[in-house]
Amino acid sequence: MVQKLVVEYEPELIEGFDFRRAMEEASRCLLCEDPPCSKGCPSGTDPGKFIRSIRFRNVNGAAETIRTSNILGASCSLICPQERLCEQECSRCGIDRPIQIGKLQQFAMEYERKLNKTYLSKKDTYAGKRVACIGAGPASLSCAAELAKQGVQVTIFDEHPKPGGMLRYAIPPYRLPDAVIDQDIHQLEKLGVKFRLNDKVTTKELGKMKEEYDNIFVGIGMWQSKMLTIPGADLPGVVTAIEFLSRAREAHGKMPSLGNVVIVGGGDVAMDCAATCKMLGAASIYDIFIETIEGAPAVQKEKEYVFKLGVPLISEFKPVEFIGQSRVERVKFEHMSNGSILEIAADTVILAVGQTMQSEAASWRDSGDIFSGGDMVNGGDTVVRAVKEGKEAAVKMMESFTRR
Repeated sequence: MVQKLVVEYEPELIEGFDFRRAMEEASRCLLCEDPPCSKGCPSGTDPGKFIRSIRFRNVNGAAETIRTSNILGASCSLICPQERLCEQECSRCGIDRPIQIGKLQQFAMEYERKLNKTYLSKKDTYAGKRVACIGAGPASLSCAAELAKQGVQVTIFDEHPKPGGMLRYAIPPYRLPDAVIDQDIHQLEKLGVKFRLNDKVTTKELGKMKEEYDNIFVGIGMWQSKMLTIPGADLPGVVTAIEFLSRAREAHGKMPSLGNVVIVGGGDVAMDCAATCKMLGAASIYDIFIETIEGAPAVQKEKEYVFKLGVPLISEFKPVEFIGQSRVERVKFEHMSNGSILEIAADTVILAVGQTMQSEAASWRDSGDIFSGGDMVNGGDTVVRAVKEGKEAAVKMMESFTRR
């Protein structure tokens, strides 16, 4: 039953607010005239406005505010690090505790989903204009939505079978169910955005597309995992985090036994891998990283969640060798300061040490005749940052249409 959670996870199973709890939380809002929480949201979702709507029992208005500002409002409600963005700016921080903005956003988006609401409408401001978005991740989806709302014909190209990019293939369903991603994608389809899936664009094809479309946006993300240049890194059983998470999602909880697992890395992706391994029934799991516990880049709530699952977090050790014959059997670590050695048995090693761009597309972001955004530009930031960059690129495109 635990394994099933890795893939089959309905939104209702992610603990959220019911109507009474949402009203109680929204009533704590100080109704700031110039809400600092709204300034703290990179995507401009405007928490101050939608919380006010919930407080006065206008959930429909709250959902409309979120969806109009952020095409990925449902997904962001679950994965956005609100604690270091909008909630950190909340005026109640100086009184007791911040408003649980993420939970209220999730509540409003659940209202939209259950009633199958659509709030976005199209204008014909730029009817006849055509734009291609390469990559179906957050930046491209955001760019496409802003353009489509103004009548632009947008086609999104992606090499994967389903849209969503890293949302779908790098974040496990226990945090972000497919149903929530599909809810956001449905809003794009309602705007008339077309998807060309299982279609990987090459540099040669990109050149042809420049002649067919009025503008091109590239938001392909960072899909190439960084590797460790230490002995044994090429042994079978050593996999990258993206490879593992994608395989776990596609396997529908029926992956072969992982055995003893060692995860290398202290970021959010490493924590996702640890929790997924736990749900898949791994014999043992160790997450080991070079930073201190406090300095590990994963957000605090993710570290706490993994720790509560019983996964040991071992800090200040760096891997120096993967040991094995036909496949990995052990991992050797060295302490960052005192040089002590740690060896752990491992049937599976997951490298969560960062991502980089695929080599062919690395030059695309520097091209002067295309627009780009998302991880390939910012180096790997939050989803709401990618949403912001996609919206900004759309505005620049429409300005270019006006000048022509």
